[in-house]
Amino acid sequence: MSAIETVSDVENAFLSRREITCVFAGLGGRLGKLEAAGMVSERFGLGGKTVIPMGLKNHVGRPAVTGTFYVYGDEAKAKAHIRPAVFERLEKARKAAEEKAAGGAAGPDGGE
Repeated sequence: MSAIETVSDVENAFLSRREITCVFAGLGGRLGKLEAAGMVSERFGLGGKTVIPMGLKNHVGRPAVTGTFYVYGDEAKAKAHIRPAVFERLEKARKAAEEKAAGGAAGPDGGE
């Protein structure tokens, strides 16, 4: 497991969100947005809130990833502030992860 170091944790009262920037040590090139959002949610105790990964940046020459996350208490506010394409990409990644998990559970021959 990697260590999560908090670079900044700011409450943006104007946009009603929390903006968290973290560095994930040891996961360079292997960390997906959904995994990172789950790790941040677990680390900061954000169970019932909407965590949106806005960007992950791999560092050259070291196995670290810097991620920026927006945390909203209300999903409707998140959808009002953030472009719909971000939500579409997250949903597409979520479906791909579910299909991969379902395909892996069925076995290599497709479950037949």
